[in-house]
Amino acid sequence: MPILTSNLGFPRIGARRELKKALESHWSGKTGIHELLDTAKALRHTAWERQKAAGLDIIPSNDFSLYDQVLDTSVMVGAVPAAYRAIGTMDSPEVYFAMARGTRGRTGGDLPALEMTKWFDTNYHYVVPEVTPHQSFALASTKAIDEFKEAKALGHHTRPVILGPVTWLTLAKCKDAGFDTLSLLPRLIPVYVELLRRLAQAGADWVQIDEPVLAQDLDEQTLAALKAAYTAFADRGPGVKLMLATYFGSLGDNMEAALALPVAGIHFDLVRGPEQLDEVLEKARPELVLSLGIVDGRNIWRSDLPAILDRIESAASARRKLLIAPSCSLLHVPIDLDLETKLDPDLKSWLAFAVQKLDEIVTIGRALSDGRDSVAEALASSAAAAATRRSSSKIHDTAVQARLAAVTPDMANRQNPFAVRREAQRVRFGLPGFPTTTIGSFPQTDEVRKARAAHDKGELGDTDYAAFLRAETEAAVRWQEEIGIDVLVHGEFERNDMVQYFGEQLSGYAFTRAGWVQSYGSRCVRPPIIFGDVSRPRPMTVEWSAYAQSLTDRPMKGMLTGPVTMLQWSFVRDDQPRETTCRQIALALRDEVTDLEAAGIGIIQIDEPALREGLPLRRADWQRYLDWAVESFRLSASAVADSTQIHTHMCYSEFNDIIGSIGAMDADVISIETARSKMELLEAFATYRYPNEIGPGVYDIHAPRCPPTNEMGDLIRKAQAGLDPDQIWVNPDCGLKTRKWEEVRPALANMVEAARTAREAVS
Repeated sequence: MPILTSNLGFPRIGARRELKKALESHWSGKTGIHELLDTAKALRHTAWERQKAAGLDIIPSNDFSLYDQVLDTSVMVGAVPAAYRAIGTMDSPEVYFAMARGTRGRTGGDLPALEMTKWFDTNYHYVVPEVTPHQSFALASTKAIDEFKEAKALGHHTRPVILGPVTWLTLAKCKDAGFDTLSLLPRLIPVYVELLRRLAQAGADWVQIDEPVLAQDLDEQTLAALKAAYTAFADRGPGVKLMLATYFGSLGDNMEAALALPVAGIHFDLVRGPEQLDEVLEKARPELVLSLGIVDGRNIWRSDLPAILDRIESAASARRKLLIAPSCSLLHVPIDLDLETKLDPDLKSWLAFAVQKLDEIVTIGRALSDGRDSVAEALASSAAAAATRRSSSKIHDTAVQARLAAVTPDMANRQNPFAVRREAQRVRFGLPGFPTTTIGSFPQTDEVRKARAAHDKGELGDTDYAAFLRAETEAAVRWQEEIGIDVLVHGEFERNDMVQYFGEQLSGYAFTRAGWVQSYGSRCVRPPIIFGDVSRPRPMTVEWSAYAQSLTDRPMKGMLTGPVTMLQWSFVRDDQPRETTCRQIALALRDEVTDLEAAGIGIIQIDEPALREGLPLRRADWQRYLDWAVESFRLSASAVADSTQIHTHMCYSEFNDIIGSIGAMDADVISIETARSKMELLEAFATYRYPNEIGPGVYDIHAPRCPPTNEMGDLIRKAQAGLDPDQIWVNPDCGLKTRKWEEVRPALANMVEAARTAREAVS
């Protein structure tokens, strides 16, 4: 049997972010739903053609989404909360986007969006399913069937992709405390059986069912749920073969349970879990098709193809039924390296984006099927690139390495404990109770984007661009003073992205022009590439922060992105431990913090929204990660005086399991997302008795609605149930970059008024 090649999923945004532009045009009312759907169809067709042209044997369908594949699944099984059903049919675009974004007083009333959080340990966000104890399910969307038929009509016989029922239920939330979402599985299974049968009737012979939950620690109940679901699929004879896809790590102690499931094939992530290959080969039944994920679907480094072949050739000779695949969906990498025309040639030779990874998969498949000589040129090129990268002087900086070696434990500690620092800061700033602030960024208007683009193209000179930015900054400062915000921000109009802006000014970083990946919905980011040792050649933010402070007598926050987030939201070099790279970044940021302090900036925010998402999927690996992550933050923040106030920000994370480590960060003030969860995420801080100050978000910035003053006031009162009033700050959930001024102005005015009311109530 020849070795076949397959893919688990392809990026959906388009090489030039066509989906983002079409979504935002539709949401703004400039284009109708038909134009959006036409763009979506064109993107699907292009993706299928690309994969076919690469020579891939098995191409996925239903990996496309207008917003999020978990939300797609929620709609597919009819898990649409009642409030949204009032808008229209469950599979209508109006209902779909209301769940994703809220309604802001449009048709259906003023509905908030559903909660959103990170997809396992990635920077992709998913919309959290919401269920009730009496939840009923039905096949409410035929999207998976429709897209299979669409591909078939174009001559592509695809393998449909659906999210597995057990993973979906473990991701779901119920407002009834203590309710076990897995108890809904018997009601959910018939929907999946019906879908699989209808896919078989449409002509599908294989269906990929993603169950990434298998890479986590699972209890007996979850393992039993997996067995029940897949036994039911086998017993009810849907007529298709199932490829169970696991990824993001090794199966570990879930291996035997997974191998015992009655499926025709299983996909294994051999990039994150290379050690599991021997066990898989030893224990898998002979007829089981093994899909080997040996090309990294999470990072952009070119594969060392000869080294991969050395690892898996024995597997190919020992088994007849093998597929070669990426480790996971290619959703997490940019689309095409060929669009990058300005990258350093050496660096570019070390990289592979989604299109290039398809070529790598096909090359490995051909080498295994037809021998290495059949792809000798590709293998030689791969080996040469790997050798050049290992020896390149562009990667290694002896000064950075020496500085890191000289770090002592005391460098990660503030001069005095929080109680002492707090008094010094209160004397310095004299802030009122329930002080108000924002998380950092203000709306990036069309004018701001156009000015930045013109400057990048050389059409707007440095002097004129700086004058434009000064005007935007001053206007933002004056407006904040006008509505009465207590601690101001300069708005970050000069910044393109909270990671990219800093990475562009650090040595060891590189940037793409078209290396976009989806974060959620229409939100796309261009992760930097950390290719070498990291250092800070010169100050990065001091000039703009100092200018903004010169405009006002109120405290102005200096805004930085923390070392863990700089690491997590980048494509990180894979030739040294991640913790080493993180500490290098921390030292670079330490220099920036001390320079800001020297320039008179007394409040400095070091954002770490990615700290929780970096947590390994297996609990046994948590403490080691948390130790170096917390140390890195403290290393960046601790070289300042007691009267300098250090803030940090975290968003869309479950904090309960790591609250002790968050406390160990020892930030003077932490702001967190709590509006969308109605203060649910604050419970961990209250139970832990978080000792420092905290800003629980009262304004969900990811929805285009303006929360009224009383709604924010209710959230502040909820916060007081678990915190002392003198601990509480009042702020939005996150930065306001993606919102419009007409949304932001009334919302922040309401927030300030809610804080004033809270002060009066406790005075």
